[in-house]
Amino acid sequence: MQIDLTGRTALVTGSTQGIGAAIAAGLARAGARVAVNGRTPDTVQAAADALRAEVTGAEVVPAAADLATEEGARQVTDLLPDVDILVNNLGIFGARPALEITDAEWRRYFEVNVLAGVRLTRTYLPGMVERGWGRVQYIASDSAVMTPEEMIHYGMSKTSLLAVSRGFAKAAAGTGVTVNSVIAGPTHTGGVEDFVYSLVDRDLPWDEAQRAFMREYRPGSLLQRLIEPAEIANMVVYLSSPHASATTGGALRVDGGYTDAILP
Repeated sequence: MQIDLTGRTALVTGSTQGIGAAIAAGLARAGARVAVNGRTPDTVQAAADALRAEVTGAEVVPAAADLATEEGARQVTDLLPDVDILVNNLGIFGARPALEITDAEWRRYFEVNVLAGVRLTRTYLPGMVERGWGRVQYIASDSAVMTPEEMIHYGMSKTSLLAVSRGFAKAAAGTGVTVNSVIAGPTHTGGVEDFVYSLVDRDLPWDEAQRAFMREYRPGSLLQRLIEPAEIANMVVYLSSPHASATTGGALRVDGGYTDAILP
């Protein structure tokens, strides 16, 4: 399948590392002009330079701003008045006993993981509808449907994204604009190797170590290994393409079969 996004502008939030960086690279390889986002100019510039080095001829726009704030959103929308592809990847996570999550933490998780994407969608969706083409995506998690006891504030935020994406898809019905969420499963991102080796034999080669970790600690995975960020990016790039024109209002799983359900 040949995916050509030449002439399209994409904004990937939280894209200086991990899944976001992989998505930015995938979209750039398909020919899109890609805005890389993070909170600090130095980090964003380094990520933009790395993307240009990785993808020959990539057109990259550094977009440093804290998108969890209204001011940060204004900074990015001033820089990019219109985008064709919006990937709401920005998110925070952390473990906390359920009864110790404070009001401030609940608000913070909602503001970063949910409201930041809602705010940008509210800004960019009208232009997409007017032009008759656009793609909006929210990067959710298996925690959206399998709420982790130690991270219910995180799980809540990811469940919210499924509702948000479905609702905005209805708002864009019949316009040529699609809105979807992507449910990512256990992924090989920064710090994960140290985490895995804290639980399994440190003398094991990485491939064996991650499989041992998945067998013991994530036995529901049908993939039986961690997902690579590029594998999630592949789904996002497809959903960003004209080939996915009939896919909207959905919650598409890239979880290695981790979620034990036929539907999300």
